Amino acid sequence: MPTALPDGPTLENLVSASVAAPSIHNTQPWRFRFTPDTATLEIRAAADRGLRHTDPSGRALHVSVGCALLNLRIAVAHFGWEPVTRLLPRPGEPYLLATVRLGGPARSSAVPRLYEALWHRRSSRLPFSDRPLPAAVLAELAEAAHSEGALLGRPGPAATDRLLRVTREAEHRTTADPDRAAESRRWVQEPDHTGLGVPPAAVGPQDYRGHVPMRDFGAHRHPAGLSARAFETRPSVAVLSTAHDRRTDWLRAGQALQRVLLVATAHGVRASLLHQALEWPDLRDRLANAPDDDRRSHAQMVFRLGYGPEGAPSPRRTASQALEGSAVSVLGEVR
Repeated sequence: MPTALPDGPTLENLVSASVAAPSIHNTQPWRFRFTPDTATLEIRAAADRGLRHTDPSGRALHVSVGCALLNLRIAVAHFGWEPVTRLLPRPGEPYLLATVRLGGPARSSAVPRLYEALWHRRSSRLPFSDRPLPAAVLAELAEAAHSEGALLGRPGPAATDRLLRVTREAEHRTTADPDRAAESRRWVQEPDHTGLGVPPAAVGPQDYRGHVPMRDFGAHRHPAGLSARAFETRPSVAVLSTAHDRRTDWLRAGQALQRVLLVATAHGVRASLLHQALEWPDLRDRLANAPDDDRRSHAQMVFRLGYGPEGAPSPRRTASQALEGSAVSVLGEVR
């Protein structure tokens, strides 16, 4: 147990850092609870923010929570504690996805750079330049994924074309599915007090040449200002995968995803996530495995990486909105 518990402002900062993580459709499907007796922060699934049609298994929800968990680990270390993490710690509480206990003095040396990056990371759905990523940066991104128990694969030109065709097929299926199209439309909205959803300014244009199958959040009802533009001729794509496909693997994949995104941000590299094919089981099976590869892996995310403009910010819930129980009153006392 640490020598001192976090005060109100520090607790607020820890939760705010977690909430800065990406989530599918910016649903922010998490709730936090702080237990002073054990100096532990719990992260629970907010099932009411799940996507019933797009994510019926809850895989994307777990990946999203994994991203928030990585941010929390980084923030805890930044404030001087060692984050002692457990995944799915209580089998009888399926909505409790992870706990982070504030342990002894932090040991991590990479925290300052990643802590700064987590406040600046944004998804960019805009066109990137054709400038290639340096080999050293790509190697560091792969190591970031590996450190969290995942693999970041870089497909060659033929495999990239195949992957983008699968993603394009998934996008066509989704926009033709009334339930999924309606679910997507519901999460495109002007920012309000709930801090949820994707604002129209962050949606981004479509690629008129069809090289990059961007998600059509409007699904036949385009937000104002949405237009078609030319994207990069040869997109730089990577696939994040895991050896297994259990709930713990989804949470680990989310942590790996976020670490890759933060390292990319620290290098000035933009990223957008091509999640469409992961939402269709038969198409997801075609993402991680080349036809001549006997190794079985499970795709958890598809990245598009490159240099370009920063994406528009998406709203976030406040720490008070995300915290449950007595921790909320603690925050109120210090304001």
